[in-house]
Amino acid sequence: MDFTQELKGRRVVVTGACGVVGGWIVDTFARAGATLCLTDGNAQALEALAATVPLGAEGFARAVDLTNAAAIEALAGEVGARWGAAEVLVNNAGVYPSGFLLDIDAAEWDRVMGVNLRAPFLLTRALARQMVAKGVKGSIINISSGASRRMRRTVVPYCVSKTALDRLTKGFAIELAEYGIRVNALEPGFAPGSTASPLPEAHVRATVAGIPLGRASSPQDVGNALVYLASSASAYMTGGTMTVDGGNSIGSLAVHQDKKSAL
Repeated sequence: MDFTQELKGRRVVVTGACGVVGGWIVDTFARAGATLCLTDGNAQALEALAATVPLGAEGFARAVDLTNAAAIEALAGEVGARWGAAEVLVNNAGVYPSGFLLDIDAAEWDRVMGVNLRAPFLLTRALARQMVAKGVKGSIINISSGASRRMRRTVVPYCVSKTALDRLTKGFAIELAEYGIRVNALEPGFAPGSTASPLPEAHVRATVAGIPLGRASSPQDVGNALVYLASSASAYMTGGTMTVDGGNSIGSLAVHQDKKSAL
């Protein structure tokens, strides 16, 4: 059964719309005919994206600084004024800075936690209140990472934020279940190319080489999981995590012996 048809006209909010994975998310919902509210911190990039993507008759785009609580509340207020309530929220925005813990200052730590954890909390709380008031049995999807379970040197704040996001996902899921609102996490695979958090080419090559299924993530990988979580296909799923990363988070491909393959 094609559950994509369920998304036609559905009111969807996407944060971090201009990122690599954000673009895949936006494309998935746009192709399905959803009504979109797109947000990003880069106003110029967002304007360009909104000019090329069908947002729907009631769709709109709004640049938002996700480290600013008042800006998040203003976005939620506009969603409520325009739509009454969203039906799907995708907390996708995230930052992935690199640095050893001994070199990271408090401002950078706060920025990571502000975008990756505090913003999903504030936006989910605000939009869930609207869903409850309007009787909308919505779906909230937090874009997480296998880094929530697997620590990596030089990106410890990111790992910590994603571990906390996993707990926040389960916390909202258990508290919103009585209202029919589902909250789940999606862990996409490795998707290099971000301009906000650029990665050295050597890092990209090394990471792809270590992925069990042998490649980086694709738009289809993310899109298929997204449709599942946003539709009735996952009607009995809440507080869960879908990991679609080619096995990247389960362990290393390194073989510590002379024989290097199974056959």
